[in-house]
Amino acid sequence: MGVTLDALRRHAIARSLFTPTTLPGAIQRLGFVQADPMRAPARAQDLILRLRVKDYRAGDLERRYERLRVEEEAFVNYGFVPRDWLGLLHPRMPRRAWDAEATRRAQELLAFVRERGAVHPREVGAAFAHHGRVAAYWGGELSASTRLLEEMHRHGWLRVRRRESGTRVYEAIEHTPLDGGPATDTARAETLVDHIVNLYAPLPAASLGYLVTLLRYGAPQLMAQARAVVKAAPERYGHARVDGVDWYWPVHENPASRRHRPAPVLRFLAPFDPVVWDRRRFELLWGWPYRFEAYLPAARRTMGHYALPLLWGEQVPGWVNLRVDGGRLRHELGFVNGRPPEPAFEAALQDELARFALFLGL
Repeated sequence: MGVTLDALRRHAIARSLFTPTTLPGAIQRLGFVQADPMRAPARAQDLILRLRVKDYRAGDLERRYERLRVEEEAFVNYGFVPRDWLGLLHPRMPRRAWDAEATRRAQELLAFVRERGAVHPREVGAAFAHHGRVAAYWGGELSASTRLLEEMHRHGWLRVRRRESGTRVYEAIEHTPLDGGPATDTARAETLVDHIVNLYAPLPAASLGYLVTLLRYGAPQLMAQARAVVKAAPERYGHARVDGVDWYWPVHENPASRRHRPAPVLRFLAPFDPVVWDRRRFELLWGWPYRFEAYLPAARRTMGHYALPLLWGEQVPGWVNLRVDGGRLRHELGFVNGRPPEPAFEAALQDELARFALFLGL
């Protein structure tokens, strides 16, 4: 049986939305859970995990973080990875090296962190107020020492020990130097690209190439080797050309399998959920352009502030915006070609709203 666009759609859903398991099990199976600080009405990492972890509640990842073998880290974006990935990402060679003054400040701050054991940016800001302030990424200002903490984390000098009310608390870390050499670097790059394919497959060739360019966040020192893996993708991964587009997936999987039967339920998907993250793939599989508009001015939005795609069986007929008002969950729906007429859709919508309210603890 040949691979068709319908088969790829069913494969994309079935392989990502697996039967809910434990929190450690879900993180290990996904490999990477993208994070986002916006809560509308829950953070992206919680929205992703609620569909894959049995009885998951908003904030469970943050509450249990210190007891899990998981790290906040950069991969293709910022998020959470299994701790055993650190040897693939570090020692990280930053794309932009510090100058002498920044290095001196970082070494002073590292000594402070080691002395304290774990530090909150607030106490670092008080102790290093002389560092001044810098522009924040999304407007306003923040302490220069807070920005330096973030850079030290990215450079591999610090790790996130826990969060307090959403704020990262850091501690020092030393990554074990690896036995270098071309073969070792190639093997690390191959594993990282395998993780990309495992998370986002089936992938159009252009999307695979784009995701590998995003590895410059997590492993800039391996970019040349990662690009070589992409060139060898037809030999390394399962693949097919469908309607003029080359697609890739893990070699042991069969997108055309009859086992890929998405459940006839309705799910609210996070904007960064692996099923819908790749907007190119989304439009190929569902025939319309989904856009994340939270950072657009309100007047330019067509779907809303934080539109969550509606996955109804194997179709995505529209989106929902959610908010909590007076302790109750409110929703506004939008559709591409009209509201699904089946009575089953209305019952499924009420079921998903009830599950979501429980997830939020309402």
